[in-house]
Amino acid sequence: MHEQLLLILGLLLLVMLLVMLAQRIKIAYPIFLVLAGLGISLIPGVPVLKLDPDIIFLIFLPPLLYEAAWYTSWNDFWKWKRPISLLAFGLVFLTSLVVAYTSQMLIPGFTLALGFLLGGIVSPPDAVAATTVLKGLKVPKRTIAILEGESLINDASSLIVFRFALAAVMTGAFSMHEATGQFFLVAGMGVVIGIAGAHIFYAIHRFLPTTPAIDAALTVMTPYILFLSAEHFHFSGVMAVVSGGLFMSFRAHEIFKTGTTRINMTGVWNTLIFVMNALVFVLIGLELPDIINGLGEVSLMEGIKYGLIISLIVIVVRLLWIYPVAHLPRWFSEKARRDPSPGWKNPLIIGWAGMRGVVSLATALSIPVMMNTQAEFPMRNLIIFITFVVIFVTLVFQGLTLPLIIKLTKIGEIDAILPSHEQQAGIQMRLDRLAVHKLDQEYNDAVNNNNLLENLKKALENDIKLHQNHLSSIEMCTNRQNDMAEYHKVMLDIFALQRKELFKMKREKLFSDDEIRKAESQLDLNELKITGNKHL
Repeated sequence: MHEQLLLILGLLLLVMLLVMLAQRIKIAYPIFLVLAGLGISLIPGVPVLKLDPDIIFLIFLPPLLYEAAWYTSWNDFWKWKRPISLLAFGLVFLTSLVVAYTSQMLIPGFTLALGFLLGGIVSPPDAVAATTVLKGLKVPKRTIAILEGESLINDASSLIVFRFALAAVMTGAFSMHEATGQFFLVAGMGVVIGIAGAHIFYAIHRFLPTTPAIDAALTVMTPYILFLSAEHFHFSGVMAVVSGGLFMSFRAHEIFKTGTTRINMTGVWNTLIFVMNALVFVLIGLELPDIINGLGEVSLMEGIKYGLIISLIVIVVRLLWIYPVAHLPRWFSEKARRDPSPGWKNPLIIGWAGMRGVVSLATALSIPVMMNTQAEFPMRNLIIFITFVVIFVTLVFQGLTLPLIIKLTKIGEIDAILPSHEQQAGIQMRLDRLAVHKLDQEYNDAVNNNNLLENLKKALENDIKLHQNHLSSIEMCTNRQNDMAEYHKVMLDIFALQRKELFKMKREKLFSDDEIRKAESQLDLNELKITGNKHL
């Protein structure tokens, strides 16, 4: 027990150090962690790691999907529903089809059912890898919205393809008509269970006397309960978690009404998701020796050759599919033509951001060792090895070259909506005006007799003038952004100085620790107003 605990703690410490190093050398941490895990696994004497796929599916996958759904904008998701659907369903099925027939022709003894099994495994891109690589790069918001929306659905569609292909291999029978009906049943009932379960948690949060700590704990429990409930009835746990997460996110303003609750939840979820993501990517690298040892009848060079060919196929199919998806709807829909043209740069970025990751490896590892007839499952070890090669090639090659492609295409943050700093100014101005109106209508006498309220009203009116000046400025956008960046830098410098002063006060023991903590909390809130809620 103690040895297992020490192993987990050591792995966590290693992951933290590797992430800090990745930030230092400015490489997206999923890529660096996979490379580091691979390098560590090749060191003589390092124990071979066997990763239980149930750990990925039951422990890691539900919260990762739920968090992605929570932070997905429903408005953006609905606005870009056509390209999201064509990528999450159409591209998954096309990739599975092409991989199935190619692998059947390429690999001796590989049946079409095994081909669809492999296709279902390698078809879904990894959302975390793509968004982590894109973080900090200047790309249009719609590009991020489409990638995040795709990632919510494609895991479910690929797992359903995998499930039917696995059944075909195990039983030797397959009916397209029956599989199509089962697909809609499994996905649809997953959505029903997800929304029904989310309604129950919504009622608990809203009508029972919860505390910020209880609310945060309940949000961690929610994805697991939704996932297990759907899987218990043999429906899609992924669709249950995604639909439940979208519902809870849409209703969040009704149930999480205090700042303390929201700040608590942000801290809990940021830490949880960071640790899970980091652990999963380093575990992918550490898993390699066990995968190679399992190759058996196929040589390592043959396995690498097959993996590289399948990697090329999934990359090319995505690039070929993305351009019709981007442009054909504009030919048939007047509404689609009102949106800015995607051109060739946006589809290229979306097409190149197809890195594979967590779900693909976990799905491959979940292939049973034995058939129903007690015979060994055919080609299991080769399928797992090909999956690893596809993950490695797409994650490292595409992940490292994606920033370069963005730089060369000079895509920029061009969107149909206002820039972020202008939106923030508009939002704050409306909120401040609402506050002033409230003071004038309901607290006018109190304002006249209370210096604190009078000063508050003056501060709000000054803020409104500042926001108006900001929005009406005729200076170039670049100048405004530079001013905002300088303002943020100065304010963060001031906050750092104030924190040092609070620490000095604590040593002097002139004020109680409780009051100093309150002042620190206020500083934290002020800093959040400047930096926003940023994920790692």
